[in-house]
Amino acid sequence: MSASSALAERLPRGAAQEAVSLWALAFGGTLLVFLTAQPLAKLVATAGFLYLPLVALERRGEDYREYGVNLFSWREDLKLFAILFGLVVATFVPGYWLFGKALAYLPTEWLHVLTPYSSLPSFHPRLPDRFFEWTIDQTFVVALPEEFFYRGYLQTRLTDAWPGGPKIFGVRMGKAFWVAQILFALGHLAIFKVWRLAVFFPAILFGWMRGRTGSVLGSALLHACCNLLVQVLDASFY
Repeated sequence: MSASSALAERLPRGAAQEAVSLWALAFGGTLLVFLTAQPLAKLVATAGFLYLPLVALERRGEDYREYGVNLFSWREDLKLFAILFGLVVATFVPGYWLFGKALAYLPTEWLHVLTPYSSLPSFHPRLPDRFFEWTIDQTFVVALPEEFFYRGYLQTRLTDAWPGGPKIFGVRMGKAFWVAQILFALGHLAIFKVWRLAVFFPAILFGWMRGRTGSVLGSALLHACCNLLVQVLDASFY
């Protein structure tokens, strides 16, 4: 690599261009495979999230631990996970019930467009089928790869580009932070359902944890458990 190209990569514009380009490559590849070979889309997305950032890091000779793949603050990660997941359960479970009540006011034909549901809720507590398999899948195939890509790599590189912004509870939440979470939400539209944009809101918690602890351990754990909570509630209500 020439000195000029190495300098460009360290400049803000180079960092942002690299991050958005890799996001577009991951999103475009996943979308293409979803449209042509749907059963392979998840595998392609997972591989892209894991390996595209590693190629960029290796080219610059950087350590992946600087991008959140570390156990430097595992105690704080676990403590914050316990607090935040407790708050999610305490607010989301009654919120889910209220949301179900609100669906009664929607025309039936809108349910499938605006929500993942095709019927009104009726609460019967139960675990979804193959819950253990779902746990493995959500932890190692979904949450860890996505957190490494979005909060580990993407949020870090965008912060290199745009380091400013206000601090909220000890975490810098400026332009870089919000763009990372927006791209996370848009990335879910590879399967085009409008309601999938709602992942923007838990992404704020995931991004904040990453900024607070310097690791993606806690955010990946919270991500997986939030996904599993939704599956349990879906099985119980719908």
